[in-house]
Amino acid sequence: MSFLVSEELSFRIPVELRYETSDPYAVRLTFHLPGDAPVTWAFGRELLIDGVGRPCGEGDVRVTPVEPDSLGEVLIRLQVGSDQALFRSSTAPLVAFLDRTDKLVPLGQEGSLADFDAHLDEALDRILAEQGAG
Repeated sequence: MSFLVSEELSFRIPVELRYETSDPYAVRLTFHLPGDAPVTWAFGRELLIDGVGRPCGEGDVRVTPVEPDSLGEVLIRLQVGSDQALFRSSTAPLVAFLDRTDKLVPLGQEGSLADFDAHLDEALDRILAEQGAG
């Protein structure tokens, strides 16, 4: 992805996309910024799915296609208080990632996982800890 520092300045950074069936509603993006420790954000898988095609999200995470009529690129805006970071990504790797998550747990079937309720509190604690660290 590209980290957009300003309209004139951006640079490519590696971003790891993760999906865990123990937390089937969320996706995790770990950003590897030069000189800093990796930062992981967890947010709704459905938000990323919807954001590929139309502007989505309120609050801390927003996903928006760069051009509404094209599936070429998306912007991902992450915000904590008044601090924000903007990333630009080609849509193709995101769609491929989301397709793989759908093969693991089809969209709408997240609640049918037998052990999901048993891990819900653990997953929520982990998400809150990641957000607090990010």
